[in-house]
Amino acid sequence: MKKAILVAALSTLALSACTVRVADMTVGSTKNYNINAAKFVKGKRVTGEDTYPVILFPLGIPNVKTAMDRAIETNKCAVGLSDVVVTHLNHAFIFGSIGFRVEGDQIIDTTQPGCNRG
Repeated sequence: MKKAILVAALSTLALSACTVRVADMTVGSTKNYNINAAKFVKGKRVTGEDTYPVILFPLGIPNVKTAMDRAIETNKCAVGLSDVVVTHLNHAFIFGSIGFRVEGDQIIDTTQPGCNRG
């Protein structure tokens, strides 16, 4: 009986995960653009992540900027995100992954070359 409880406790620890909301932003961007001269339209909701594996210790350092860049760059005409949520992911005890997730609605600049939207 004690062995079953020990196995259950270790399994719970090994499979435990934590996701924490870090920030909520109205607008966020890692790109340089002229906010006064652009015609913006709202795009679809996108997600970008920067994660690294954990094997006893993390094998890299996740970055919020990388996660935001990946979300923005899903559309070549996007210059930022609106209604942004930044989440820290910690899905590791001994093995697993850590990282950041950035989710938001694309801000699309229709004045960029090749980005006309009718």
